[in-house]
Amino acid sequence: MSATQRREQLVIIGRQLFAERGYDGTTVEEVAVRAKVSKPVVYEHFGGKEGLYAVVVDREVRALLDRITTALTAGHPRELLEQAALALLDYIEEEPHGFQVLTARQAPVLAPAGSFSSVMNDVAHQVEHILGAEFRTRGLDPKFAELYSQALVGMVALVGQWWREARRPKKEMVAAHLVSLAWNGLSNLETKPGLITRRTR
Repeated sequence: MSATQRREQLVIIGRQLFAERGYDGTTVEEVAVRAKVSKPVVYEHFGGKEGLYAVVVDREVRALLDRITTALTAGHPRELLEQAALALLDYIEEEPHGFQVLTARQAPVLAPAGSFSSVMNDVAHQVEHILGAEFRTRGLDPKFAELYSQALVGMVALVGQWWREARRPKKEMVAAHLVSLAWNGLSNLETKPGLITRRTR
């Protein structure tokens, strides 16, 4: 294995172990055993468990942000809400280890920027720009766009964490209900909400 391939292997193994056992429950020795290498090899690539963890978290942060950014294509504001909700739910479904790493309660002080809340804060800033433009179009005060973006992203993020455990109803239905609440408010909830961008099953 080349040095690049070995590093990639160690990152994959570290990601799985951090997801399964948390930061505190994972050791360099376990990483080395699973990779069938000596402990010094892990230290050589990452300087220790903290370095490996930082690389794993950084990758997950970028992967999730890339997904959401790519999903937010031009369209009606309701469609943008759907796209953001579905992008997060897709990530939770397809990358359970990555999501577990980002939402783990045990995390070292060295990586505060890698917490799930900080990732969602980055997403909220992107949503804020979209909402700001929409607010101006509708004659609303754009200074409140930040408040609304935090509220919307926070709602989707917390529901996503709940859905990771519950796994019901189906992903598209969860997204449809989230969007119905965000778009219509409690006083105008739809009886059977559906998605514009993806069929609700």
